[in-house]
Amino acid sequence: MDVSATNPERTERARAALAERPDGVVEAIAAQADVTPAEVLAVLPAGAAVLTSSDQFLPIWQDMTGWGDVLMIVHTDDIVLEVEGSLPQGSEGHGWFNIHGDSPIGGHIRKERCASIAFVDRGFHGRRSCSVWFMNGEGRAMFKVFVRRDAEKALLVDQLQRFEALRETMVPA
Repeated sequence: MDVSATNPERTERARAALAERPDGVVEAIAAQADVTPAEVLAVLPAGAAVLTSSDQFLPIWQDMTGWGDVLMIVHTDDIVLEVEGSLPQGSEGHGWFNIHGDSPIGGHIRKERCASIAFVDRGFHGRRSCSVWFMNGEGRAMFKVFVRRDAEKALLVDQLQRFEALRETMVPA
């Protein structure tokens, strides 16, 4: 991620807060440093968060509909909403990307607000965590889709392989 686009003082605050909790919740680290989550992602170790264009929204979404049950998280200042289910196929209409199907995950996404998509592969509370973040222009995640874990808390192998393959396909070298 390109940290040069941010203010050096903000970048240093993000680095300092991340150093205190390198495997903590990105939004909490950002709040502590008074920066955006995107600024925290930008100072993660090389390769831990890589960006692709929002133009890839549909192909990424389409690929993830084949992953089986995932964990979708919407994290705001007021709620961390976690929903497990498969991502339904979506369709565009009336200015929204509409997702409905036989899944607890459903609703309407303002796709045009997606400014970039980040593939995040980092430690979280002592374990590897892999997720796809759909970022808005304010530097916040609209929502995140996580590779799920098994009963022993290990990442599901098939989903991890799909995540890694999609990241390799979608992220320019």
